[in-house]
Amino acid sequence: MTPVSPLVIAHRGASGYRPEHTLDAFRLAVEQGADAIEVDVVASKDGELVVRHEPELSGTTDVASRPEFASRRSAKDVDGRTLRGWFAEDFTWAELATLTARERLPRLRPAGAAFDGRDGLLRLSDALAVTAAAHIRLVIELKHAARSAALGLPLDELLLAAVDRTDALPAITVESFEQGALRSLAERRFAHPLVRLLGGQRVAPDAVVGFREELRDLGRFEGLAGISVRTPLVRSELVERAAARGLDVWTWTLRPENCFLPAGYWSVGGPGRFGRYAAYWRRLAASGIAGVFADHPDLARAALGRAEPVGARA
Repeated sequence: MTPVSPLVIAHRGASGYRPEHTLDAFRLAVEQGADAIEVDVVASKDGELVVRHEPELSGTTDVASRPEFASRRSAKDVDGRTLRGWFAEDFTWAELATLTARERLPRLRPAGAAFDGRDGLLRLSDALAVTAAAHIRLVIELKHAARSAALGLPLDELLLAAVDRTDALPAITVESFEQGALRSLAERRFAHPLVRLLGGQRVAPDAVVGFREELRDLGRFEGLAGISVRTPLVRSELVERAAARGLDVWTWTLRPENCFLPAGYWSVGGPGRFGRYAAYWRRLAASGIAGVFADHPDLARAALGRAEPVGARA
């Protein structure tokens, strides 16, 4: 049987072209025919869910250049790593709303850096509005959920509140590396699919095992719809094992630059040049995966032979 073409999920918007998690990146993803947009959320001091990849803000905003916030710089533990910078939980949303977004990979993607400073930060409510208006799915990743809960900012509860107060919702999927956060949502009868992220560079803080053990011990609970793994871990056998448990498999992240591809798919010209990405992505899709996260939604759609987006399918 020919595999169904996977969902093309715009990774933090069309982040290969614009600074990630910006309104411009979201709008471009919609224009490029993405089936869904993925966002990461962290919490502000006053409990607003902010669309950012990490609680530390200096890598993707102009906070380091703002003299009025210089005293907020600190060193904190983030799931076993000591990070120095400015952290979302030390700012109210009103303060965060004054910051502007920057390209996270400026040396690799100078074209994206040309848009630095044009867009401000967004809340989850903004991402919900964009995807609802476009009639596409929103995939929400809860970042460092246990850490946030320890700070008195439980992401699962904040998410439930945000969803409850939103009138026009898009189709929603929630994902996390932390099974505890997903189980909490399932126990609260959260009426949207849940996806467990597996195989990160570090084991999730609420896990005590590696990737192979995670697969063996993967808990099946009501609401768990799938797993999402790094591209090097994608195998037909993995997809089949997941399917036997009633789970889809997604993969992250499709990026066309040489430095993100296996060596056999590199082209001449250095780490920032586009390699033979289409061949690699088609190989991944042939395993039967249900969805791919892509920085360049247009390239992913073209490579995977997608004529039309499928909207809110999941």
